[in-house]
Amino acid sequence: MLSIHPIPAFNDNYIWCIQRDNHAVVVDPGDAAPVLAYCKDNNLSLTAILITHHHWDHTDGIADLLVAFPGIPVYGPHNDIATISHRLAEGDSVSLDELQLTLSVLAVPGHTLDHIAYVSDIGLFCGDTLFSGGCGRLFEGTPAQMHQSLNKLMSLPGDMPVFCTHEYTLANLKFARAVDPQNAALEKYQRWAEQQRQHGKPTLPSNIANERDINPFVRTGQPDVIASAATHSGQSDIAGEQVFAALRGWKDNF
Repeated sequence: MLSIHPIPAFNDNYIWCIQRDNHAVVVDPGDAAPVLAYCKDNNLSLTAILITHHHWDHTDGIADLLVAFPGIPVYGPHNDIATISHRLAEGDSVSLDELQLTLSVLAVPGHTLDHIAYVSDIGLFCGDTLFSGGCGRLFEGTPAQMHQSLNKLMSLPGDMPVFCTHEYTLANLKFARAVDPQNAALEKYQRWAEQQRQHGKPTLPSNIANERDINPFVRTGQPDVIASAATHSGQSDIAGEQVFAALRGWKDNF
């Protein structure tokens, strides 16, 4: 049976491990040590690595994992990470035979220009594009690119799990409440997330429907979100990517 487990890394990263029987695939291993320990403890053999973008906290573990599991494929976007063996773009797919799983590839630029996501009926592995209650900073892309990428992800089925790679939820929800204070679903979700963290449990995965309800960065067409963005930015008559840009700028300095 297929299962998905978060392997904690650094202060707030999750390296997602997809496993079936004694085979495993990891997503964005920024650190090899916790992956190697998890595989040893659970008698797992790593059969592939999936990379969403080039940032070090998603890639620095690749080399050591290839020493421990030589010859396994490393899937990722077109960038300068030499250890990626299979370069992917939107429309490509990844067949993980040992897991009996095929993932489709989506281009989701914004956080970085090379960012991709992996999607199947088991869920969305979206790296740093979408967070629960938030989204990634724009290190390389434009507000228009990120707005389009988030809209693309929001078109996925509502019950699809969202496996993002940072435990940023509480900070994101604090900002979301500042933007959208009358949102009852957001208030309820914040209480749940606080309880999860108080008990040392992840707030992830989220799902697409939840993000549609609580995440201001994908709710840029909602009147309350538009009004808050306009007031904070000192603009009027803004819509779409302009609302997103105002929110992203506000969050960057929140």
